[in-house]
Amino acid sequence: MNWMAPFHWVFFLTTLCCFLRGLNASDGDADPLYKSCVDRCENTGCVGTRCFHHCKFSSDGKPIDGPWYMHEPLYLRWKQWDCRTDCRYYCMLSREEERMKLGDKPVKYHGKWPFQRVYGIQEPVAVALSALNLAVQFHGWVSFFILVYYKLPLRPNKKTYYEFTGLWHIYGILSMNSWFWSAVFHSRDVELTEKLDCSSAVALLGFTLILAILRAFNLRDEPSRVMVAAPLMAFLTTHILFLNFYQLNYGWNMKVCLALAVSQLLIWAIWAGICHHPARLKLWVVVVGGGLAMLLEIYDFPPYMGYVDAHALWHAITIPLSYLWWSFIRDDAEFTTTSLTKKVK
Repeated sequence: MNWMAPFHWVFFLTTLCCFLRGLNASDGDADPLYKSCVDRCENTGCVGTRCFHHCKFSSDGKPIDGPWYMHEPLYLRWKQWDCRTDCRYYCMLSREEERMKLGDKPVKYHGKWPFQRVYGIQEPVAVALSALNLAVQFHGWVSFFILVYYKLPLRPNKKTYYEFTGLWHIYGILSMNSWFWSAVFHSRDVELTEKLDCSSAVALLGFTLILAILRAFNLRDEPSRVMVAAPLMAFLTTHILFLNFYQLNYGWNMKVCLALAVSQLLIWAIWAGICHHPARLKLWVVVVGGGLAMLLEIYDFPPYMGYVDAHALWHAITIPLSYLWWSFIRDDAEFTTTSLTKKVK
């Protein structure tokens, strides 16, 4: 019975999605100088000496210098770098330059810190770290697959002795999916990528709660598993549909995320205290590491040199934690398989 304390990092992933994104208005975009800069840019197509061809429109709304496809390359249109987003970005940089000269600290604009783009990517460090997390999850899932199917003994029907194998496969797929959309969202924050990222994180967090209950209480028979999973899956499906097709309600979403996270953390905190697993040290390292990572979300600070903020550091911490977590999962599979094969003999 053991496996999930490390889902502290899942908790942070989803809490981040549910909480930080609820900030729509910030000091930066309330600044009159910033607002006037954006208005002026949308009318003239320029911020200082920098001008954008796609901001030059005639009175009928058509680009002055030719058809729209001459001004908006496919990769820019896909990322929706339109006139307004470019105006906001370069006005933000202009205002932050002025603030820095006056000795003022950076402020948020539209709920986000002023990041420096790299090849059109909004938060390049967070994207790179999300990709690394995706790679670690893929490595962990593949190594688990190889262990249970090729290194550990199988039953006569070729199934694994470890009865949670299928659940871990689902977890691996959901984790990789979540980190993929995390990378996409940090690359470009638009409504679609936000919904996909947040929905993926909620699905992962909800499934980890189901898995926590099943593993902690060692539920092996299908009727018991269905009784636990069915109502939670129904709730999660309803919640995700609500966010995507009715209202992306940040306050409600945050409450759901916290409820899911706290529930599973309580389950694993109690389990860890009463169960003596041979790999429990790894479990505690991940739990403590997850707790320390939470401080980064509490102590939010502006990006260093415009690239690395607290959330990016949190992404960095989840890389070794995820690696250790999959190591614990493999140890759990090996320990459980060894115990069951001894009983069979």
